[in-house]
Amino acid sequence: MMQAAAQGDGAGAEHQQYLTFRLGEETFAMPILMIKEILEYPDLTNVPLMADCVRGVLNLRGRVVPVVDLAVRFGRPQSTPTRRTCVVILEVHADGEQLDVGIMVDGVNQVIEIPATDIEPPPAFGAKLRTDFIRGMGKVNGGFVVILDSSTVLSIHEIAALGATTA
Repeated sequence: MMQAAAQGDGAGAEHQQYLTFRLGEETFAMPILMIKEILEYPDLTNVPLMADCVRGVLNLRGRVVPVVDLAVRFGRPQSTPTRRTCVVILEVHADGEQLDVGIMVDGVNQVIEIPATDIEPPPAFGAKLRTDFIRGMGKVNGGFVVILDSSTVLSIHEIAALGATTA
């Protein structure tokens, strides 16, 4: 298990650290300062009438934490847990409140540092996911890592609305 102080997303920093993780064959990243901890895939409790992308909830030291299956959130088939599947606990802010939300990922890779000068804007078209989910494209080792915009990907209002439409 890894713990980090969550102090916002650190936007504007000259160099920023990111946690990289896999979904299928693709690599994504989120600012490390948002990450509270990484858990082995736990037993989740299903909650009726939740959005399809909410896989369930877990008990984290007495707190109920929803877990979002990023694959489903991105419009892909539901993830199948393996022994490398993890839940990354993030601190998100919504309506002036701090909330913990878990994201289900196929595996955690590493923490990398990406200079602000090596981050390109999201592509205008041709991306395999909604462009508003992408904060930027980080240049890493001759390729790109998709840096996710957690405020859009984990929008509490949008996910709640998705749950209301599946009811």
